Amino acid sequence: MKPSGIGGQAVLEGVMMRNGGKYAVAVRKPDGEIAVDVKEQEPLGGQGIRKIPLVRGVVNFVDSLVVGMTTLNYSASFYEDEETRESGSLSKAETGLTVALAIVLAVGIFMVLPFFLSRLLNRFITSDTVLTLIEGVIRICLLLGYIGAISKMKDIHRVFMYHGAEHKSINCIENGLPLTVENVRKQSRRHRRCGTSFILIIVVLSVIFFMFIRVDKLWLRLIIRLLLVPVIAAVAYEFIRFAGRSDSKIVQILSEPGMWLQGMTTREPDDSMIEVAIASVEAVFDWKAFLAGEDAAEEADEEGASAAVAEETAGDAAVLAAPAEEDADEGISEEAVIAAEEDDAAVEEDDEPFDLAAAERMMDEDAEEMSQTFGKFFASHRNDASGKSRR
Repeated sequence: MKPSGIGGQAVLEGVMMRNGGKYAVAVRKPDGEIAVDVKEQEPLGGQGIRKIPLVRGVVNFVDSLVVGMTTLNYSASFYEDEETRESGSLSKAETGLTVALAIVLAVGIFMVLPFFLSRLLNRFITSDTVLTLIEGVIRICLLLGYIGAISKMKDIHRVFMYHGAEHKSINCIENGLPLTVENVRKQSRRHRRCGTSFILIIVVLSVIFFMFIRVDKLWLRLIIRLLLVPVIAAVAYEFIRFAGRSDSKIVQILSEPGMWLQGMTTREPDDSMIEVAIASVEAVFDWKAFLAGEDAAEEADEEGASAAVAEETAGDAAVLAAPAEEDADEGISEEAVIAAEEDDAAVEEDDEPFDLAAAERMMDEDAEEMSQTFGKFFASHRNDASGKSRR
């Protein structure tokens, strides 16, 4: 899976997709048409701060809340009554106030409340570590209970369906498939970079971080916890960012709890919702160029692998051809080599194996012949000498 770099969120009867400093909100209007609103917005803090680890996590979190509130307000405007619609959309100040209020409520419910509830067990449990673990369990139970409760609401249930359409659309692109309703429908509705996983990681990390708070005063423990919330969010963001780009088995295992929780915050969308998600993606992202670039990269990898195989095969052929090349370098023709081989074979056929006994017999015969020759020579000289003496 190749990361596309786009992200988004579900809104009321629609989907928001963001790509860098550009985002689009696609909403299914009451008359059935799809309204798409595209806006440019420079990320909070500029591009420079986005390159600083941990700091970028806090900035992105706040930025996402601001954009999320703005897009939710836009999508809700299509389903307001006339009186509410005439009052207009929220101003930047009102949006900022809404975001601040949302953060305060979230921190109060999921950070402060579990702390005080766990302290009710002080009479029975004296270990701070155990109390911190209980605090974490209470926090997770509150989160699961909250998600389960709001999912029963009809409007939120449909938002969760659009949430599924958002994930499926991104998964379709990142799996290298054309962005069609048929292809999107087959995709998983879970994604590693989801905000649901981000929230769960914050809850889990808070248990680990809070274990190291060793102060006696209750109010100081609470303040330190609140001050650590941005740090925990920053670490959670770095993990989500890394998990979205890694295929490591360890990362997959660590991502499983968040993927499981997405089963509660996403639902299977219908085709009309998938069409809205596709419209939102196409407004900010050229998925055809993305897939073309991915195909080119795959072809390059295949060509590289083929070239490597061809090079290895050519190397083997060169080794096998080395003797023939040496013959050619020496100017020996193939016919001459064959003729020489035939001559060697003929010589080998004419050669008889060496027989030691036959050789000894031949030497004895030669010695006897030489002995007879010398015997005749000395006999003739004795006869001549005796004849001269008689005279």
